[in-house]
Amino acid sequence: MRNFSGNRDRSGALVRKQERRGRAALSNASGRFEVHVRENFDDGWNHSDEIKPIKTQVFREASKRIITTNKSPDIPFDRSINPYRGCEHGCIYCFARPSHAYIGLSSGLDFETKLFAKPDAAQLLERELRNPNYRCQVLAIGTNTDPYQPIERKWRIMRQILEVLEAFSHPVSIVTKGHLVTRDIDILSRMAERNLAHVALSVTTLDHKLARNMEPRASTPKRRLAAIRELTEAGIPASVMVAPIIPALNDHEIEAILEAASANGARGAAFIFMRLPYEIKDLFREWLEENYPGRAARVLHHIRALKGGRYNNPDFHERFKDHGEYAHLIRQRFDKACRRLRLNEDIPALDNTLFYPPALKGEQFDLFS
Repeated sequence: MRNFSGNRDRSGALVRKQERRGRAALSNASGRFEVHVRENFDDGWNHSDEIKPIKTQVFREASKRIITTNKSPDIPFDRSINPYRGCEHGCIYCFARPSHAYIGLSSGLDFETKLFAKPDAAQLLERELRNPNYRCQVLAIGTNTDPYQPIERKWRIMRQILEVLEAFSHPVSIVTKGHLVTRDIDILSRMAERNLAHVALSVTTLDHKLARNMEPRASTPKRRLAAIRELTEAGIPASVMVAPIIPALNDHEIEAILEAASANGARGAAFIFMRLPYEIKDLFREWLEENYPGRAARVLHHIRALKGGRYNNPDFHERFKDHGEYAHLIRQRFDKACRRLRLNEDIPALDNTLFYPPALKGEQFDLFS
């Protein structure tokens, strides 16, 4: 096991602002599976006045498979791909953060700064799609960590995946906060002509300051809306995800976000309420108390009310259910705005009947395919 201890504060105490500049998490507490807890201690020998911000590190991850399957009754897809583990966007509310604990790292700053790339993803995908037992269904990408986070500019793993999917005529649904998705318009537009591609841009807020604090390295809201416009103009069905809706923080923006997305060509919309599983509740509380101290208690109270007195309900059939008058009001507002803007009326279904493995080099095509 590699030693990733680096700049970590294993006690969970707040890391100095200079070190976490440009990041959302304030701390780097030990993972919940760790037996030992490490604690930073200043013994007085370091007299340097220069405090450098924590840099992003990228490690190669050797994977045996790239398609992840699930049998959850709460999720509308049964297979997905994650080109990266960890996410430099650093969204403080990201429900993928606790997954870093499985590799002995923190859900805090480690999740944003110690990233894992899967450079063999395209080759693994092609091998899995050529399996005679494979049955085609829509592949979801971006449901855990963002495939278009900043390191994709260098690694280009997502583009390689799309090249394979296009060759196999395999449908794909993408969720992202990255304007970088527009780089792949050439592939996506060809796939969209055959109802093989759909892209949703997650727009949490139109407030530039809130976005910078909450999603520090994601594309700005303006750039995400621009991506919706560029995708739509290229014939690619694009939607907006108003997610997560955070009570007393961004809930007043629902209609404005939907209107802005619609004006830029969005054809569909969806939303998800905030949920705080595992370590996220502590990370989010720390973030609230530093950035919005006057609202912290109110925000957390509403989140617990939505989840029946808990920060998260992990049970099947309950994870994405929200309770109370507040939840009912939000649904009414969202549905009314969607009807007014004619969202979700004409989104074509992705086609999984066109799937066919292309011939290998030197292999004869099937005469009757």
